[in-house]
Amino acid sequence: MELVVTCLWSAAVAVLIHRAIAQRNLFEEVQPVDSDSDPPTARILVIVPARNESLNISGCIEGLTRQTYPSGKHVVRIVDDHSNDDTAQIARAAASPHAGFSVVASPPLPPRWVGKCHACWVGATRDIDDPPEWLCFIDADVVAEPELLAAALRHAEAQSLDLLSLAPKQILGTWTERLVLPCGLYCLSFCQDFERLRTDECRDTSVMGQFLLVRAEAYYAVGGHRAVSDAICEDLALARQFKQHGRRIALFGGRELLSSRMYRDWSSMKIGLAKNLVETFGGKLRTTWIAFGAVVLAWAAIAIPLLDAWGCARGAPLACGALGLALASSGAAFGLHFAGARFFAIPLWYGLLFPLGYSLGALIAVDSLFRHFRRRFEWKGRVYP
Repeated sequence: MELVVTCLWSAAVAVLIHRAIAQRNLFEEVQPVDSDSDPPTARILVIVPARNESLNISGCIEGLTRQTYPSGKHVVRIVDDHSNDDTAQIARAAASPHAGFSVVASPPLPPRWVGKCHACWVGATRDIDDPPEWLCFIDADVVAEPELLAAALRHAEAQSLDLLSLAPKQILGTWTERLVLPCGLYCLSFCQDFERLRTDECRDTSVMGQFLLVRAEAYYAVGGHRAVSDAICEDLALARQFKQHGRRIALFGGRELLSSRMYRDWSSMKIGLAKNLVETFGGKLRTTWIAFGAVVLAWAAIAIPLLDAWGCARGAPLACGALGLALASSGAAFGLHFAGARFFAIPLWYGLLFPLGYSLGALIAVDSLFRHFRRRFEWKGRVYP
């Protein structure tokens, strides 16, 4: 019995590691633009929706002021979405010295609109004198490197894309961030087929809403954020809208171009992930199986070698034979998470705690399922619907 269980465990580890490596190889990183390249000429309207972002907004604006993109070819519009803190004041103080930067107040939230969707739509439609060729939606917790806009636009044009999304370098500060977020991204790589999602035949897609560069003509043609006004997970909803209309979209890595710290404590991380998790993983049933499977497989890395060692101590020869295989497989599983810790630039010993990370993630998944069954979501002091 011990040998059968160990062989199944080893096969699962091999499949997951192969899957993670294959998915990572598909995830192309967008590189900064060569300084000798011709300067871009397309007009870009950058839109930063912001609600209660007093800790982040100044860093976001500072990054956008340092862009190498020609100043006459891009403007930045920060849309304050009825913040309850000092976001608007901080944004105006940071933006006012810079030409092309403005802060606008979002009108009252209409019925059946989600706040971020409304702020993005306001930013994309209000008082546009010189129509842009591209719209760039950037979250307020993103810090841009100087080459961001130039590199993103060049890549989008080279790939003939209508929507380009970049995954930022994630900054992880607290121990809960360092435990949960790497495990969550591993779950995505295990359970999503990025190669299939990129095909025109696949109706689904994968994007990171922290950075979306969209062709303006395509955005308005598909209805923009107005078409997904009630979507809690608005980035996926907008990307699906593009894809349903035959538009080309793609997600790339952007670790050298932008960084972000999405959450600063357990509470905000739990609420933020819970509102998106079910949608991201593809529905309630799929989320349930992923959460359950992740916890079982994670703790198996500890439990199976212990069970084999116990069987071997009782004199079971098959258990003794299985022990070496179990230790090798569990070592490979821990090694995969050591590699994840290195990727996220956190102490390697967090790789030893990955079973705890998946367990905390499963608790968030349960909360997300509960919220979806109730159809009641909370974010930034608002409750939807």
